[in-house]
Amino acid sequence: MAWAIIWTQTAWNDLEAVADYISKDSPRYAASFVREIRDASRSLNTLAFRGRVVPEFDDDTNVRELFIKSYRLIYQVTARQIYILGLIHGARDLRALWKKENR
Repeated sequence: MAWAIIWTQTAWNDLEAVADYISKDSPRYAASFVREIRDASRSLNTLAFRGRVVPEFDDDTNVRELFIKSYRLIYQVTARQIYILGLIHGARDLRALWKKENR
């Protein structure tokens, strides 16, 4: 079964913010990182459950994450779609950040 990958606006904003930050030092590395994130998200269309359950949300086994370098690509698996929910630096407090941003 192939799932449709849907990026939320919040997740796109996260990706753009990370790319902007990295591009201050290296536009080439920023572009490479964006490609790596997008490739990882595309791979979920056939491997939706390859990421681990997000520990902060262990009561919902459909909210999962992939680690790409220092970042957590957080997504939710539904019957036919995968929603990319966010791209968060691994050092950040996920619960506090999502509460602050009303995610």
